[in-house]
Amino acid sequence: MSAGSAQSFRCYSQSFPELLKIAALARFERTVAPSPRVKHLVITGAGGGLGKALALVFANVGWDVGEPDRSELDVTDPDAIRSYFKSRPIDLLVCAAGIVRDAPLALMRENQWDEVFAVNYQGAANCAAAVLPEMIRWGHGHIVFISSYSAFHPPAGQAAYAASKAALLGLAVDLAARHGPSNIRINSVLPGFMETRMSQAVSEPRKSQILADHNLGRFNTPDAVAKFIRHLHEDLPHTSGQVFHLDSRIS
Repeated sequence: MSAGSAQSFRCYSQSFPELLKIAALARFERTVAPSPRVKHLVITGAGGGLGKALALVFANVGWDVGEPDRSELDVTDPDAIRSYFKSRPIDLLVCAAGIVRDAPLALMRENQWDEVFAVNYQGAANCAAAVLPEMIRWGHGHIVFISSYSAFHPPAGQAAYAASKAALLGLAVDLAARHGPSNIRINSVLPGFMETRMSQAVSEPRKSQILADHNLGRFNTPDAVAKFIRHLHEDLPHTSGQVFHLDSRIS
């Protein structure tokens, strides 16, 4: 062995124990799974029946859930939206805030129409715009818009609500096409009629009429819808740009 070769061998021999440690550590890192990352959900309209059900379903599986009330997040205020979402990590946004101002169009005041659109459509659009830059930066994200069966089959006197919920469907398709290449998913969910605080003003005769249209003879529930949204997010990672009807009425 030449002097040069011997010196190289001695250097390698001296470093060999350290190389073994590095190799062992690399094998250990490959076999030990990393700690799961906490996932983040924000629900607008979290005080409603569906919002509360969503918070419970996701919190039960370890998600960090943002449930802002109106004092924390007024969806009609673009500055409040930007402030709330600034630098906030978010994996899933569910836009569930909504109001109803039912009246025949000829009798509806202009500000009533504007109020409905400010919450149901523009609020959702502004929230989506606020979270998209961060989702794009991280290379993943999911936005779910809560629309309505009324977007397709509006009852008489519900023009503003139906139009605002239909507008959400168009927004979802546009965002899904535009941001799909960034691995951002956008979907729309139509929960169907649910017996929540929002539907308390519906008369019993009208509820009976609505129920008669359900082939299964029963209304949907907030808990079932919340579990579907979790399934959509966690088990259908390749699904985007879709509209999901969750009751038993034939569309």
